[in-house]
Amino acid sequence: MESLRLERRIRVLLVLFIVGLVLSGVTAFPIETELRWLTRVLGADAADRGVLRWLVTVRDGVIATNRAYPFLAYGTDWLAFAHLVIAALFVGPLRDPVRNVWVVQWGMIACVAVVPLALIAGPIRGIPFYWRLIDASFGAIGIVPLWLCLRDIRALERITQRAQRER
Repeated sequence: MESLRLERRIRVLLVLFIVGLVLSGVTAFPIETELRWLTRVLGADAADRGVLRWLVTVRDGVIATNRAYPFLAYGTDWLAFAHLVIAALFVGPLRDPVRNVWVVQWGMIACVAVVPLALIAGPIRGIPFYWRLIDASFGAIGIVPLWLCLRDIRALERITQRAQRER
């Protein structure tokens, strides 16, 4: 009974993580359209500073870049694709969490690596500090379900080993 409860919780957490990766990936494809919509809905054009002003700056940069150099958007297409491929990787632990625990561990390493990337590359690229914190939060938030999965996978592994010894 305990192993079924653990397996169910592991699967729910992994599905949530996979959905987050897929949404992050899929939403990177139509970035110009999304930025136009978001800035319009938020009334960001009237903002003179802060997050809304930053969104307008990003929107205008994407529009100008897409107009003059549309091939650069191919880079965000690859970013989106990478998110989808990484999401597919988590199907392994979804099917057999104990055997594929390494995927969860790898995902946790990737989540930790997001933080220094945002804090080091962000200032080099002129990203405002508050936006770097938002970017870093993806790793800080993403590691939580993976850590819970790892804990439950280890518990499931112990239960499985105990059951095999008792046979």
